[in-house]
Amino acid sequence: MDFCLVTAGAVVRLGTMALTLAWTHSVQKTRWEEDWQIRSGQMTIVESRVQGSGAGMEPGPNAKFDGRWWRWKPEMKPLKEVILRRSGATADWSICVRGECREMSAYVGKKADPVTMRPCS
Repeated sequence: MDFCLVTAGAVVRLGTMALTLAWTHSVQKTRWEEDWQIRSGQMTIVESRVQGSGAGMEPGPNAKFDGRWWRWKPEMKPLKEVILRRSGATADWSICVRGECREMSAYVGKKADPVTMRPCS
């Protein structure tokens, strides 16, 4: 089972069971990354990391600083989908597969909103 990005007019299969979802906070200009995997047909966050804190970018309670990133494993249940919204006022989401990062617009175009990330059926 792979990750898919679903829009009103398209389904894009990413060809992977593991990816990193990343973005830059609109106010703090701080990068946030989440490593996701598909397990038992649902999406699980394996690790979250942030380069700093402030304005809603606080590291998790069990975070450890490695000199560059605050890293932690979020305590949350697996999800069936995540809805990604795009305001146009901030940089696009970044999706990293096997170490190669691309803006979400490379997969679904710049105007697609909302975009749902979920396991392909």
